[in-house]
Amino acid sequence: MADKQISLPAKLINGGIAGLIGVTCVFPIDLAKTRLQNQQNGSRLYTSMSDCLIKTIRSEGYFGMYRGAAVNLTLVTPEKAIKLAANDFFRHHFSKDGKITLFKEMLAGCGAGTCQVIVTTPMEMLKIQLQDAGRIGKRRSNLANTALFVTLSAQRKLMPETVAAGTVETKSPTAMQITRQLLREKGIAGLYKGLGATLLRDVPFSIIYFPLFANLNNFGKRGAEGPAPFYVSFISGCVAGSTAAVAVNPVDVIKTRLQSLTRGNTEDTYAGVTDCIRKIMRNEGPSAFLKGAYCRALVIAPLFGIAQVVYFLGVGEFILSFLPKKDK
Repeated sequence: MADKQISLPAKLINGGIAGLIGVTCVFPIDLAKTRLQNQQNGSRLYTSMSDCLIKTIRSEGYFGMYRGAAVNLTLVTPEKAIKLAANDFFRHHFSKDGKITLFKEMLAGCGAGTCQVIVTTPMEMLKIQLQDAGRIGKRRSNLANTALFVTLSAQRKLMPETVAAGTVETKSPTAMQITRQLLREKGIAGLYKGLGATLLRDVPFSIIYFPLFANLNNFGKRGAEGPAPFYVSFISGCVAGSTAAVAVNPVDVIKTRLQSLTRGNTEDTYAGVTDCIRKIMRNEGPSAFLKGAYCRALVIAPLFGIAQVVYFLGVGEFILSFLPKKDK
């Protein structure tokens, strides 16, 4: 928060707690976003966010909506801590006499977005594999069961009393299995696949989000020096977060496609950012870049709203107050 000076440990605690609460609340919507963005024309399993969530619960159970959440909950604490703390750090050093220009606000956001990709890229890489495993498994199962049905139908005509119907089940990999495979085959670079696309998404996001939040928050201040009320910080975080999320959604679609290691038999593969853009434009049209945009807005809005409220309440400072103070 630009309104008050917060110690670095408090910033890290605030960012981490906000990330944990936010991810827990909105992860099912994020799963729907990933699956909607990854499905291509001719291989559509879901028609909308609600359709995706309903089908996920039916085929994978309630906890299927939280597939990949463990990775996010583990890494979101350092990610959000780095992002929020870096933005405050850059804003503090760019400000003069407590004031900061819009251009320097954008530079601070750029710095925050650049710093966070160290954690964001491997986190998203693993999360996407786990989130999309259910869609890939369902699609392969449908294809296999269709082929099995055709085979059984033909065999029943010859030996109707000896052939029983069956289904094909698929087993999803774990985060540790994916990590070991990537490290074994490609080294540490395997976890950072899509780094360029992640930078293209997160840097513009931070450039839009942080200045927009700061200026919206200023409108609700109680006087020239007083902090903004609780509800103003929350609403400002939600509005700024959803606006930035929708603005960078085309890059998020590209990033999701590039980081997906497993695809259906008829789905395109991509050699890089430009190849991905070209194939999406040719095969799916410009509207494909907006896939999952409303899901992403629904994910980011409360995520950053909660983050700003945690900062506003000073949860990190409250926790640190219980630690013994060193004598000067």
